[in-house]
Amino acid sequence: MDDEEDVRHALRRLLRSAGFDVLVYGSGREFLRHAAGGAPDCVVLDLHMHGESGFDVQHALAEAQLPIPVVVLTGCDTRANRARALANGASAYLTKPVDAELLIDAIVAAMRDRHA
Repeated sequence: MDDEEDVRHALRRLLRSAGFDVLVYGSGREFLRHAAGGAPDCVVLDLHMHGESGFDVQHALAEAQLPIPVVVLTGCDTRANRARALANGASAYLTKPVDAELLIDAIVAAMRDRHA
């Protein structure tokens, strides 16, 4: 989930090439509407988006008791953002630009931990 179309396109291409089924969303509101009908195995989440922030999405997932692993991928890396995202339950916190292998490994680990 990212509000930048080029980032969504690049992530979709990368993750599909790694064998993942991928749905992309441009806003937290759009994602949350769909998540209620069928939760994904993992969410790659930007923190700073138009409308709801990534923190708002994390809060909404917790409120709805949707145990979806979250991998944060942000271009705004601060100590406070990292601490808050991890305290809110993020499985991993990565920064843009991200190494493809590192992102894929974080997603696989988050999904594995969910099903452990």
